Parts: sequence; structure tokens; C-alpha cells
Amino acid sequence: MNTQHTPLPLIRPRRLREGDTLGLINPSGAIYERAPYESTREAMAALGFKVKEAPNVRARYGHMAGTPQQRADDIHAMFADPEVAGVLAITGGSGANRVLPLLDYGLIQRHPKFLGGFSDLTALITAVQVKTGLVTFHSPLGRSEWNAFSVEHFRALVMRGEPHTLRNTLVQGDDLVPSEGRITTLRGGQARGPLQGGNLAVLTSLAGTPYVPDMTGAILFLEDVNEYVYRVDRMLSTLKLAGTLDRVAGIVLGGFTNCAPSEGSFGTLTLDEVFDDYFGTLGVPVYRGAQFGHVKRKFTLPIGVPVEMDADQGTLRVVTAAVI
Repeated sequence: MNTQHTPLPLIRPRRLREGDTLGLINPSGAIYERAPYESTREAMAALGFKVKEAPNVRARYGHMAGTPQQRADDIHAMFADPEVAGVLAITGGSGANRVLPLLDYGLIQRHPKFLGGFSDLTALITAVQVKTGLVTFHSPLGRSEWNAFSVEHFRALVMRGEPHTLRNTLVQGDDLVPSEGRITTLRGGQARGPLQGGNLAVLTSLAGTPYVPDMTGAILFLEDVNEYVYRVDRMLSTLKLAGTLDRVAGIVLGGFTNCAPSEGSFGTLTLDEVFDDYFGTLGVPVYRGAQFGHVKRKFTLPIGVPVEMDADQGTLRVVTAAVI
């Protein structure tokens, strides 16, 4: 990931308001059932939004939601549509990388709007931020579970436009000690910088492309799902060999859900040991367990916006409004 780009001036999108219309896109994987569309519509209505489906949002091309050109056309249509106040992906999957060279970044820059999603959407929200300067959002997808925690952080960042502290909520239930929402400090301390990151596998797949953000002095956040530990190790090795890890000011690790040793592996490192190897000697603050990624309760994270992290307290503070 040694391709360097001078960051463009930040463009903050207009905050979303109740009554706004959200354009629904599917830049990645196909959806094979009607239920996710219905649940997305109901969740957006409960948030106070109207929705407008992009023309090809229900298309399919193999495992992807339409051809790359169809998916690019949908993104263009939603950004160009004056009735659409923001653009939200319904689901992730894979295939967003194929859309990136087809996008008209000038059009997006001329019509700045909220753009949100996570997982495979890391490719789209990263590329748009790099190429336009637009603040994009690592947010729940349309089909995500919009629980009270996720909704509150989304509203604070995207609708109220507040400087906002992202702090886990400990969930104790009837256990003697809380098990959900715990953080682990790998190296204590505080740091400040622009927020960059997303899904580890997708971010690593952008290595050597024109869509890699400048990580110098950045707060890097990472998450992943369903990856064997040896693959996590290999992807972090890529970031290390590219010099990315040596340039960041701090690291926040979210959910690494179902990331386990491969079947039949012998003498494998644990995920703890892999993280210790790559992050323990960087000399920057690092903490693990932040509530984002493929987890039940999700932060909304604004890409490109200055944040302050505290690895001892397990907090990320968005120091300026991400929207106008």
C-alpha cells in the first residue's frame, strides 16, 4: 500500500434530516430474497426517511448485484438525483472493487451526499473519500440490525452533526461480569489524526491502487469476519511490508468475528499473538474490541474526519462535526 496521495480538502455532506429520501444501492453482492429489501425499507421509515431504490438495485450478475457498469450507473444516478439526500448500501458481500475504475468521481464531488456502508463497502467509501475529499461513513448497512446503540451513534454523527465520543456499552445481562462490549488495551496512550480504515481484507486488496488513502498520522481502524488466523496474519504482513503500519498514529481494532485457526492447522498462532506481533512494537496506542464491524451493535465512523483516541479508556472522539 505504498501508493501515496495528498489528501484533498474535506467536503462534509449535508446532515440527514427526517423526511429526507435515501437512495438505496447494492454495489457489492447480490441479494437472493425479498426480505432484506423490506426490512431495509421498514428500518429507514422508522428512522424517519423515505427511500428510493436505484434502477439496478435488484439486478444479479453471478454473485454480484449486477454488472460492474450497472452498479456504477446506480451510484451515479443516486448522486445526480436532486431528490436523494444520501446514499446507503443495502448489503455487502464482494465485488465493489470492480466498480471503482468506472466511477465518475467528479460527479460525486459536485453532488456531495452522505454515503454509508461497511464490510465490502470499504472499497467504495475509501475510494470516494480519496478521490473526492468527501467524508464517507463506515455505517450499518440497510439490512443491518438497527438496534438502539447503532441508531444513536448514527443519529449523532449523521443527523445531529455533533462532536461525539464513541464508547462501547458493556452488556452484562445475568452474567457475573460483562462479556459483550469489553475492550483490551494492547498499548496505552492517546493519539489524534484523520480516521481511515474499514474491513482488513478489502483495505488490503486496494494495495498498490490509486484508491489507497494516505495513512501518515492517521488513526487506523480495522475489522474482519470469517478469516482464518493465518490469513489475518498475511494481510497484516502486507500492511507492515508496505510501511502502512509504521505511518499511523494509532490503531483501533473492532470485531474480528469468526476469525479462528484453520481446520487441521498445527501450532497456529492465536489472534492475540498475531496482534501482539504486528502492533506491540509500533510505539503507538492500540486497543481492541471497539464496537464496529460484523457485530450486533455498531458505531458509525466518519472517514477522513479528525478523531482523538484513548487506548486506555477505549474511546474514539470525533472532534469536529462530520456533516454540515
